[in-house]
Amino acid sequence: MLKAAATYDEVCRRFRWRIPTRYNIARDVCDRHAQATPRAIALIHETDDGTVRRYTFAKVRELAGRAANLFAAHGVERGDRIGVLLGQTPETLLAHLGAWKLGAVTIPMFTLFGADALEYRINDAGAKVVVTDHDNWPKIAAIRDRCPTLAHVFLIDGDDVGALDFWKLVARASPERATLRTRADEPAFLAYTSGTTGLPKGALHAHRTMLGHMPGFDLPHEFFGQDGDRSWSPADWAWMGGLADVLLPTLWHGKPVVAFRPKGRFDPERAYAAIAKHRVRNLFMVPTMLKLMRATPVPAGLDLRTIISGGEAVGAELIEWGRGQFGLAINEIYGQTECNLVLAHVPKLMAAKPGALGRATPGHRVAVVDADGTPLPPGAEGEIAVARPDPVMLIGYWNNPDATRKKYAREWLLTGDLGAMDEDGYFWFKGRADDVITSGGYRIGPGEIEDTLLKHPAVAVAAAVGVPDAIRTELVKAFIVPKPGVVPTDALAAEIQRWVRERLAAHEYPRLIEFVTEMPMTATGKVMRRVLRTCEIEKQNANVRT
Repeated sequence: MLKAAATYDEVCRRFRWRIPTRYNIARDVCDRHAQATPRAIALIHETDDGTVRRYTFAKVRELAGRAANLFAAHGVERGDRIGVLLGQTPETLLAHLGAWKLGAVTIPMFTLFGADALEYRINDAGAKVVVTDHDNWPKIAAIRDRCPTLAHVFLIDGDDVGALDFWKLVARASPERATLRTRADEPAFLAYTSGTTGLPKGALHAHRTMLGHMPGFDLPHEFFGQDGDRSWSPADWAWMGGLADVLLPTLWHGKPVVAFRPKGRFDPERAYAAIAKHRVRNLFMVPTMLKLMRATPVPAGLDLRTIISGGEAVGAELIEWGRGQFGLAINEIYGQTECNLVLAHVPKLMAAKPGALGRATPGHRVAVVDADGTPLPPGAEGEIAVARPDPVMLIGYWNNPDATRKKYAREWLLTGDLGAMDEDGYFWFKGRADDVITSGGYRIGPGEIEDTLLKHPAVAVAAAVGVPDAIRTELVKAFIVPKPGVVPTDALAAEIQRWVRERLAAHEYPRLIEFVTEMPMTATGKVMRRVLRTCEIEKQNANVRT
């Protein structure tokens, strides 16, 4: 949709949305390429042991058709929800495409999630099916009796008591399945996003969000779709950054995606090896990953064309390293689960302003507004907001009309980020309007962490905040008031950390714990996270001075 031009202003002048009344993501990212270029490579999958398998668009369409028929044979109908609890695997793509062909709604779920986090999402969404593997099956098995809507679990690596063999049943299913002609504004996937109070909210997205993502993908990739373009990111496909910023828009262009995400922590050496081995040209990395790559020797022979980054501030040092090491600008992107890829900083097309979030990507109206939703003049600080209607914007929060209403001020969707816009239309981040923690590219809501902490028998009161960290941007720190008679110890702190990690996710558990006798409270009895965070920053600054 985005037409190449020499400048950002010219790109914007030439851009127009073209959103059809009927639209289905599965048809647009798979079926049409399988018809036009059936032998073109869609997916290159490398497993942990180094085995590589390539899938053409024709093969992906065949398998997606079989998956759709498998789901249909097990009672999945239009509008039903299917949980996808997998990493970067071909089955992840097939589960999404198969569901969309039926008009079903997918729920991307992190494999890092613990049983409690999965139980909440499955029950809140009313999921009928979950597709997962043996590594994650024990978590589902443990909660299955508490998930009344969950009728079937499919395992991609065999079967088990209470779970079916995905591939055995796929092989028996017919490959012929016409993709449903869904409405463009019909639900396609349900992405749970962290908030500062209460439990996570499900952001319901329509099929049109695929087209809504394309300008914000093409622009920072400096007009993606060129000969040789091939994408990869270690970002999990359960995250908006992996699913909607890498996998789907690359396939939309008919270009290959590399699927490679080894278990365990991000390894910069293995990342460099994957880039070289698979001739990756287009890279998406969160700043935390780039910082680790900067500290690792870069092998010869890389042929990157574009690098984009987002999720947290990139910073001048990383930008300079990217220019010096690769001869490329690290183009920054900005958005959130509810309204993604709405700002971009692309120095090749616009004047570089290090530290800025960038300018509005074509097709999106972005402004800084006050509490009433009135746009503010350049230089004034307020909340970054996006005007509706916008094809990339969520339909609403699942079963939560009150939260949906509060997300808007008049015509403006409120991001929760405070910022200012300068005279040239560049946006500058100032801070969070709420208490969401940004760590390693993940946005983490303290509410779910605190809720899990309070379930521990030793915890009376708990608060979770983000504290500055040079590598991850922020670390999760928990302040805990123990119950009467409980003696705080290092062993207790470690036990509480395991408690949260096992129930929520490895990226959400508090890496730091401090036991306190009381919490700073408002007059209405709410914990003042801002005070805790400010004290932590002051302590860090004092340590630097000494």
